[in-house]
Amino acid sequence: MAKGYRSTINRQPSKLRIRVVPPATVILGSMVTALPIITDHPILPPLGLLVLLAWRLIRPGYWPVWIGFPLGLIDDIFSGQPIGSAVFLWSTVFVVLDTLDRKAISRDYWQDWFIASIAITFVLVGGMLIVDFPRNLLFLDALIPQILFSILLYPFIARLVGAIDNWRVST
Repeated sequence: MAKGYRSTINRQPSKLRIRVVPPATVILGSMVTALPIITDHPILPPLGLLVLLAWRLIRPGYWPVWIGFPLGLIDDIFSGQPIGSAVFLWSTVFVVLDTLDRKAISRDYWQDWFIASIAITFVLVGGMLIVDFPRNLLFLDALIPQILFSILLYPFIARLVGAIDNWRVST
């Protein structure tokens, strides 16, 4: 055997990498909203949500249904939303996705993008209405650029998460 050569036959991926990487990427995505970006209207996409949706739609059986609670709580802490808004909205999305997974036979890329688009719209509109329902009900059109940017960014995030997932399960 050559020096420095290791056989890759019958090797297992790192258990730490398998367990830690998905939640860590969602937390890092949620931390991006804490960057000091000043705008008049919301434009920054909810990267924590996009990463979470990408992981959930790429690996449907990986996340338990209750994971929306702790990851939503972390997102609320970093985003400045009222505590419990992302907890409720992300948990609702996970319950709906779990119901869809039980009913559907299989999905393709376009269906995943459509499902993610509905979830993104639901979470962004719901988050705005949770902050101040009577006043923000009149200003929902301010969310249109953020919703469109988030929906168009989702395929890139899904591809990035797919590459991270390939690295995560490799030996």
